[in-house]
Amino acid sequence: MKLPGRDPIWARLLIALGLVVVLLSATAVVGVNALNRRYTASINQKTLLGDSSRAGNADETRHAAIDGPLNFLLLGSDLRALDPEDGQRSDSIIILHIPATMDRAYLLSIPRDLRVPIPAFAATGFRGSSHEKINGAFQHGGGGEGGVQLLAETLHNVLGIRFDGAAIVDFDGFKTAVDLLGGVDMCIDQKVTSIHLGWDDKGNYLSPANGGHPAVYEPGCHHLESWQALDLVRQRKSLANGDYDRQKNQQKFIRAMLDKAQEKDLTTNPIALDKFIRAIGQALTVDTNGVSLADLMFALRNVSPSNLMGLQVPSEPQDIGGISYVVALPESEGLYTAMRDDLLDSWAVENPTWVNHM
Repeated sequence: MKLPGRDPIWARLLIALGLVVVLLSATAVVGVNALNRRYTASINQKTLLGDSSRAGNADETRHAAIDGPLNFLLLGSDLRALDPEDGQRSDSIIILHIPATMDRAYLLSIPRDLRVPIPAFAATGFRGSSHEKINGAFQHGGGGEGGVQLLAETLHNVLGIRFDGAAIVDFDGFKTAVDLLGGVDMCIDQKVTSIHLGWDDKGNYLSPANGGHPAVYEPGCHHLESWQALDLVRQRKSLANGDYDRQKNQQKFIRAMLDKAQEKDLTTNPIALDKFIRAIGQALTVDTNGVSLADLMFALRNVSPSNLMGLQVPSEPQDIGGISYVVALPESEGLYTAMRDDLLDSWAVENPTWVNHM
């Protein structure tokens, strides 16, 4: 079934598949160097990080040992095909943190409406804003490479970290990836009612907004086809805690995809991994900060889906001047410090409210 429309959330999830599965969970060592040229040719590589937000520099490809901690910026844009003049916004923003031990990973979801200052960006003539939703940074940077650069700089200013790589992706590639996995198995905590997918009495697609019977996902563990999974993780309005619960579902879905990739031998079979990467590669645009994909795979070989933890920014929704924002709570500074100092293990224990164990 073809899922109508596009949504930036898929971008984040395919990024997670592309950089968490391909780079992070690719435990295959034999043959990985032989496949590196094919990976490089399959995945678009561009400059997505500026000097101020980049860890070190990417002037030359490096082959030295890769040491943690590492931070990767993963995001997707929501270019509005029906209204291109409205620009692009990065509604899907996640920071992948690898601690110095290089044996586990944290996924920090950044609320798209987080109220932050956005710095000036000379390339587009943007003069900066003292307070705006963080997803506006991508638009003010002109989308694409510039958008990622301004978003990365914004996050650098807020969190005080620099990035070891970045990636963006599109919806079509994500759906292809899920189809190649044969769907995913995912456990749902609460009933989810779709506002996007529905059917009429004859079983034909009809949006719930136009009177269709909405798709409903009941609590429990389910096998989800690509169109179901993609629809599920879009939903927030029917969830008890809105976007916060949606973030948790997205993180759980990432874990489900990693588990399925492992089940399919993508993380141990170079041939299967090669087929997978070539199938989704054109949907990915990455900046590996001068490190080859093969070296990243080898360095992150000990990270497994069972060692993946989801985090959320301590925050709350607020209406300010008639605009709905998400405002960071004082506790968020502790999270940012823990990420800078590579102490997320301790922070997660002390702040279980903002942890998703997936």
